Amino acid sequence: MKTTLPKNPGVERGWSIVDVKDVPVGRAAVIIARLLRGKYRADFSPQVDIGDFVVVLNAGAVKLTGKKEEQKIYQNFSGFRDGLKLTKAADVRKKHPDRLIRDAVKGMLPKNTLARTYYKRLKVYEGEEHPHGMHNPRSVAVK
Repeated sequence: MKTTLPKNPGVERGWSIVDVKDVPVGRAAVIIARLLRGKYRADFSPQVDIGDFVVVLNAGAVKLTGKKEEQKIYQNFSGFRDGLKLTKAADVRKKHPDRLIRDAVKGMLPKNTLARTYYKRLKVYEGEEHPHGMHNPRSVAVK
C-alpha cells in the first residue's frame, strides 16, 4: 500500500458560509476551525493545507452564555511596562464585534505556521451582507 497525500487545492478551494446568530461563541468557533483546516474531508492530512475559506455572518449577534458578557476579560499586552489593557466582553462587542469570533477561532487553531494561513481565510462580518456571493459559498448549519 502507498501513502497518498492530498494536493493543495490552490484556486479551487471551497467557500463556506456560517451564520452565528444566537449561537454560543465556542460552539461556532469549533465548526469554523474545522472548516478552515479541512478536517471534514476524507483526505485530511494535518501537514497539508486543504481547508476552505469561511465567511461568518452576524458576528455582532453571537451569544455569550452565563455571565461572560460582564465577567469575561480580553487582554492585550503591548510589551511595555504598564502596557496591559483589560477589556470586558461587553465593551469588545460594542467596539469590535468580530473580535469575539476571531479570538475564539484563533485559540482553536494549531499553534504553528500553518495556522497563519488558515486564519487569513477567515472573513467575519457584523451583519448579513458580505461581498463573497460570486464564489457560491455553501451554507453550513451551526446547532
